[in-house]
Amino acid sequence: GGIGEAIARELATRAAHVAVHYHRGREAATELVATLPGNGHAVFGADLADAAACNRLVSEVVERFGDLHLLVNNAGIFETHPPLACDPETWAAAWRRTLDVNLLGPALLSHAAALHMVGRGVEGVRGRIVHITSRGAFRGEPDAPAYGASKAGLNAFGQSLAKALAPHGVLVFSIAPGWVDTERVAPFVHGSKQEEILRESPLGRVAEPAEVARVVAFLASPGHDSLTGCIIDLNGASYLRT
Repeated sequence: GGIGEAIARELATRAAHVAVHYHRGREAATELVATLPGNGHAVFGADLADAAACNRLVSEVVERFGDLHLLVNNAGIFETHPPLACDPETWAAAWRRTLDVNLLGPALLSHAAALHMVGRGVEGVRGRIVHITSRGAFRGEPDAPAYGASKAGLNAFGQSLAKALAPHGVLVFSIAPGWVDTERVAPFVHGSKQEEILRESPLGRVAEPAEVARVVAFLASPGHDSLTGCIIDLNGASYLRT
């Protein structure tokens, strides 16, 4: 999608070899890789709700590239399921799907990546993990509570992982965007809710995918070790937390 594509492009411009993951969108992932600057990029498919698939994905990436320095957990879904408008089956299904993609997937993939990174046998920083979470983790999502809960869980998971892995040379960061101008949210950002959304931020606009990508690239670069465990708000001051 928009944020994932922007991250892949930004990292590729900085001479990274990029492994682009997909679940069902192989064609789109393949087209993206073909247009990335540089060379040596590749496409990998996996269901991130499957622990065996996550372990296999990391193994395939390491086999293809020879190593793994950075994992970006960007995959996510947003499904509306207002509490008082759902029957029990719909409610439960929305929670399972959302938690599988937004929280379980990153947990499984981070674990597989961390095992490789810690075992790299190099001095200093051995790897970095970046989670893309959401402003919704803090402000609440009344029409999509599973989404808000999953992103809050991802923030907490990132901080727990940062404490567990820092002694072993692996750094963990989280970025919590607000509205980002992607194809998925275009009906809102450029539709009937445009004025309401733009009023949320004193900047008078929403973020661009490239802004998220540049923060990922910053966290992926050396010299910021003490930021491990951080949650960076990228919402144009539309939501301020204390």
